[in-house]
Amino acid sequence: MIRRFALCAVALAAMLCGSIAAAECNGAPEPCLLPDGSYHILLPEGVTGPRPAVLLLHGYGGEGEGFMRRDRIAGQFLERGYAVIAPDGQPRDDGKGRSWDFHPERPARRDEIAFLTAVADDAAAKYGLTREDMLLAGFSIGGSMTSYVACRSPAAFAAYAPVAGSFWRPHPAACAGPVRLLHTHGTADRTVPLAGRAITPEFVQGNVPEAMQIWRKANGCRSEAADQTESRGIYTIRRWTECAPGTDLIFALHGGGHSIPKGWAQMVLDWHEGRD
Repeated sequence: MIRRFALCAVALAAMLCGSIAAAECNGAPEPCLLPDGSYHILLPEGVTGPRPAVLLLHGYGGEGEGFMRRDRIAGQFLERGYAVIAPDGQPRDDGKGRSWDFHPERPARRDEIAFLTAVADDAAAKYGLTREDMLLAGFSIGGSMTSYVACRSPAAFAAYAPVAGSFWRPHPAACAGPVRLLHTHGTADRTVPLAGRAITPEFVQGNVPEAMQIWRKANGCRSEAADQTESRGIYTIRRWTECAPGTDLIFALHGGGHSIPKGWAQMVLDWHEGRD
């Protein structure tokens, strides 16, 4: 009897601790913990019922906590009623921040797609988020990770928005299926140039226009060149329209360098919500 009572007490404590931990994750300096990693989360104020959400993947040497400033990128999503989820990459060998395992010819320490899916599922269950409509976005290396998730597991998220990061050499021969994807890049980006560059002989950034052709084929688009082009603020928007039903493919170029450019969050949300 005593042993049964002790076991029940332990189970109840675990449930209570889990609830407390979930509540404390929202906007807290300490991340939400999962078996394979951690994530940070901010919830929009005054939003009741199921909330939409975006996962933002940090760049090389960063951490998810870097997106937790309400006066920056996260704030723009929060103002539109979106929860902001910022997963943590894996610690770098030199101890300086974190990164992501995605390179096609390097052994992975963690199944990143499984981890990001687990983050999305966990956050949706704990915070009442709309899982089936989640957007995955990322900057720089986080943009590369976003691209590889979209290519290898297109159904993992509803849409994808990599910015200043794409495939690495060797490029994928093909992707697993069609997607909704908006890729944003600066024509003056020297960190991740549109044409790509070698970081080391074995670690070479890919060519972004070539990557768009991989997406074009995955989406079954007829024309190699975008068949719709327009200027919108600082952006030149190139869109493939004659593609498989339910797909979407946009290449948004701006004249800046390696950054998340002004108006990016609003542009992505307008696209994701079908307002563009």
